[in-house]
Amino acid sequence: MSVVSSGTKMAIEECQHQFSTQRWNCTTYSNNTSVFGNVLSYKSREKAYVNAITSAGVAYAITKACSRGELNECSCDNKIQRKQAKKNWQWGGCSEDIRFGEKFSRDFVDSIEDIDSVQGLMNVHNNEAGRRIIRSSMQKVCKCHGMSGSCSVRICWMKLSSFRDIGDSLMVRYEGASHVRLGEKKRKKIKKLRPIRIDRKTPNKTELVYLDTSPDYCERNESLSIMGTYDRVCQGLDGCRHLCCHRGFQIRLRDVEEKCKCKFIWCCNVACEICRYKKEEYICN
Repeated sequence: MSVVSSGTKMAIEECQHQFSTQRWNCTTYSNNTSVFGNVLSYKSREKAYVNAITSAGVAYAITKACSRGELNECSCDNKIQRKQAKKNWQWGGCSEDIRFGEKFSRDFVDSIEDIDSVQGLMNVHNNEAGRRIIRSSMQKVCKCHGMSGSCSVRICWMKLSSFRDIGDSLMVRYEGASHVRLGEKKRKKIKKLRPIRIDRKTPNKTELVYLDTSPDYCERNESLSIMGTYDRVCQGLDGCRHLCCHRGFQIRLRDVEEKCKCKFIWCCNVACEICRYKKEEYICN
């Protein structure tokens, strides 16, 4: 389905934006059975983020397609209009049906997971975290109605936040992800993920979890599809120190050409000059 493809593509682009200054930068491979290569064989916090953002991307794209009338199975969320509104506003418009998007994502993405395995439990947990971030970040949008713009009545509906906001929220959870292990209640034989450290609380359903510590992203490792950080462009002293793995960096000057001093000419052209300058770039050793 093209909508699912657009959702996964959106997720990959968001992952690459969020990790652009990290040692692992969400590199993709066209010649590998896994789009991210073998690095996700580690059940790491990076895999946790990829699962969450992919699940969120599918739910987000489906929900948007519903509200645009592109799918026969869904449309706007009419159930929300049954909820009681306050005196100075009422429900109306087209609230985006995140419930349908969540259900589709759950059926599509989670169906391949074996929930009897520890990796399956981790993946399903992170998939759900991605979807729940979308729901929790939805916004109420209102439009005024009334004589001469008096706003005597406000019509409101629920709208998805931007996918960038979703990616930002999941990045915060990536940084605070919980290292977990498989725990089991002996009497009921229920498998659950529990923190490695006993002094940590059990992660809730919007937090990311991981089972393995991350591999070394500093050095090239072809078997894990890790490119290393040599020759990567870095930003700022602290950013370069981290990205370059304390190996140092070089300053290079690059010739740049771009349009500048643009003017509108009636009617209907824009004329620009070409400006040339040298730009400093910081490159990891």
